[in-house]
Amino acid sequence: MTPGGTRIAIVREVSASLGDCELSYVPRTRVDVERALAQHRDYAQALESLGCTVVALAAQDALPDAVFVEDMAVVLDEVAIMTRSGAKSRRAESPSVAQALAQYRPVVSMSTPATLDGGDVLRIGRVLYVGQSDRSNADGIAQLGQLVADYGYRVQPVPISGCLHLKSAVTQVAQDRVLLQPEWVDADAFADFQVIEVDPGEAHAANALRIGDQLLYPANFPRTRERLRAAGIAVTAVDVSELQKAEGATTCCSLVFAAWPAPPAGRR
Repeated sequence: MTPGGTRIAIVREVSASLGDCELSYVPRTRVDVERALAQHRDYAQALESLGCTVVALAAQDALPDAVFVEDMAVVLDEVAIMTRSGAKSRRAESPSVAQALAQYRPVVSMSTPATLDGGDVLRIGRVLYVGQSDRSNADGIAQLGQLVADYGYRVQPVPISGCLHLKSAVTQVAQDRVLLQPEWVDADAFADFQVIEVDPGEAHAANALRIGDQLLYPANFPRTRERLRAAGIAVTAVDVSELQKAEGATTCCSLVFAAWPAPPAGRR
């Protein structure tokens, strides 16, 4: 957060075609779009309750996955980087997100042959951990490193398996702690942090959205939620079960960042 700033959370309304979404690691089941709309409204209200100013983009009904705005950009203190999604069907989502972000950050874009999804990028301090996934290729990871180097960030590639994105497998939940699914990512990659493992019965429970000192977290992982609370972490639970059917989670549905960029003098 910059002094006097507030958090912005960019979200996008649920597409009527959500049930036709891309799926990689979860089976396709019927999505109740009306329920997904209601859950998304509750999600936005939860963001507001945690101090965010919510900016809602209009639904793109022809683009089923457009609600998952996180994948379109990596927003840092100084700049917004438009990614190039590893799913060709999603690339048309990008222009409207770029237009919204241009109100808050200088915007730069990745280019072919790079592919990268924002869900693969976990920022902790000045390190960007990037999942080596089906959606983010070596060119994308290298190009991201080039784009952020002048701002003092370092990119650290992380192998993952069995899940869509890095943040399906690990997220930061406190200054010195990460929540991790050990079946999908090696905990040694995060040896500098205390690791809280998900409950073995809740495979998809590693995705949490950290906002300040609190977490926005799926309601349907109660045992992992108790592990977080036992660690002294404040948790706000939200039902995103219909969005989870589309392989989404709490980080996927928003781009959260400080309202004002770092001053130009911060660039190296």
